Amino acid sequence: MSNGKKKGEGNTKNGNPYLSWAFMEAANFAMRFSTEAKRFYERKKAKSNPILARKALAHKLARACFHMLKEQKPFDVSRCFA
Repeated sequence: MSNGKKKGEGNTKNGNPYLSWAFMEAANFAMRFSTEAKRFYERKKAKSNPILARKALAHKLARACFHMLKEQKPFDVSRCFA
């Protein structure tokens, strides 16, 4: 208890672990085959550690996937990594 509030039990569900694994795999392939993704990863890696940079790239790909499904449009690299 702190300030009348219960602490330490938030953040119980952090999303689907299979989806997060799939987007991490997609991030690994994106870093290997896309120059824009590799540039984004290198920029993030310079500011923080490599694992956080890879997770940031996976998150960016997940958001791009959401917008692709929502708007029914194909993937646009320039829009994703602009």
